[in-house]
Amino acid sequence: MSKPPISITRRQFVRLALAGATAGLVEAACQGRAGPPATAEPIATTASVSSSTPEPVPTFPPLTHNAPKMLSNRKDQHYNVRYAWPFPPVDHDAWRLEVKGLVATPGSFSLEDLLAWPQMEQISRMQCVEYWSFKAKWGGFHFETLAERVAPLPAATHVRFDCADTYWEFASLAELANPRVIFALRMNDELLLDEYGAPLRMMFPAKYGYKSAKTVTTLTFTDEGEKGYWSTFGGYSPVGDIVAGYDYPQDQPYGGVKWIEGGEITAY
Repeated sequence: MSKPPISITRRQFVRLALAGATAGLVEAACQGRAGPPATAEPIATTASVSSSTPEPVPTFPPLTHNAPKMLSNRKDQHYNVRYAWPFPPVDHDAWRLEVKGLVATPGSFSLEDLLAWPQMEQISRMQCVEYWSFKAKWGGFHFETLAERVAPLPAATHVRFDCADTYWEFASLAELANPRVIFALRMNDELLLDEYGAPLRMMFPAKYGYKSAKTVTTLTFTDEGEKGYWSTFGGYSPVGDIVAGYDYPQDQPYGGVKWIEGGEITAY
């Protein structure tokens, strides 16, 4: 694998610059897009529900789409786009999710297949390691739905995600089993757009965006975990847990820089 196209020294400098949260550095896993579920379950939100005063229905900035011939990094007022390398959008009709490795029943699944699986929705904030974030409504399926169909072998402990832009990432089966982790097919009630990770992307709400691989093409069940793309080239933690620090929420352009305590962001 050749060097990533961005200077790591510059990335680290930007991370220390607290207010420069929308810097245009390469960071994997930042977006997705979605539509109504085939079989919807109750929506899980990050807000608590009061018995006396209902929480307001959240609204989200509109998604933007410029139909590029090549997908690459793009600054956006509300939803930045990040990819490891420029690449042409995949053909959604021809795309298949290949599942292989330490499973009893390897499979090749179309987008139509995945949309027919039991679906769920939740509202989660995607936190980038570069100090910006955005909140969206994600729709898709849980790991247990996948596991029921491919039957991981007892020796399987991790999954490797390979993506259309040559990106890769790892997650343990224990991390994937977290009910807040979603294999996302939709964002804000629409099917994912190419720019935001179509046809399938990951969403780990308690981890930095580089863990949430986009435009996933292959899942390989393995008996060991390794470093992902940015853990290899950028020196970031292979675990990717969000730690205490600063955040600039893109969906709140006048909200200024906020302090976060670490873990999934649920305060705003």
